[in-house]
Amino acid sequence: MAGSDVTTRTAPDTVKILIAGGFGVGKTTMVGAVSEIVPLRTEEPLTSAGMHVDDLDGIEEKTATTVALDFGRITISQELVLYLFGTPGQQRFWFMWNDLAIGALGAVVLIDVRRPESSFAAIDFFERRGIPFVVGVNGFHGSHPYPAEEIRDSLALPDHVKVLLCDARERGSCRDVLIALIDQLIATASGSDGNGRLTRQGP
Repeated sequence: MAGSDVTTRTAPDTVKILIAGGFGVGKTTMVGAVSEIVPLRTEEPLTSAGMHVDDLDGIEEKTATTVALDFGRITISQELVLYLFGTPGQQRFWFMWNDLAIGALGAVVLIDVRRPESSFAAIDFFERRGIPFVVGVNGFHGSHPYPAEEIRDSLALPDHVKVLLCDARERGSCRDVLIALIDQLIATASGSDGNGRLTRQGP
């Protein structure tokens, strides 16, 4: 309409992102820290029945585990909203990863430097499926004993995969990791529609 001040706004792009990694690396904590809504959690207490199945070496204080998924949401800007899906970390629940990955545009793989081998399977999962990812090195108790490049070398990651030191308990730190992932997605042909915009995805 001529002379009108009414501005037509398009709906924001919605992008599905997975938060993955091994058992007890901080996935549920990250989703809870960064989500702007009360996160959906499917945690169950660890019981004696799982003592010989769940490897608690280094995470003896852990008392619950995700058995299906965590879900949260964060608005990055007026143009972009992320739906976050945290994967279960225990091997007996890995069959769910294929379903959770449907429609995902990218992923954050969380690493616990005390137990980096616990997240090797997650890195392999996304590499095999061609799903772009960044690595977030979760510093438990605020500790980061190794620089990002040393961790990259130890994991044999290609240069285009970003490795970021983070704290899964802190919203700002988690948001920085997600923004780094979005930047990486935009920089790759698989995450762009050719006009510098992310392809719209449903959760």
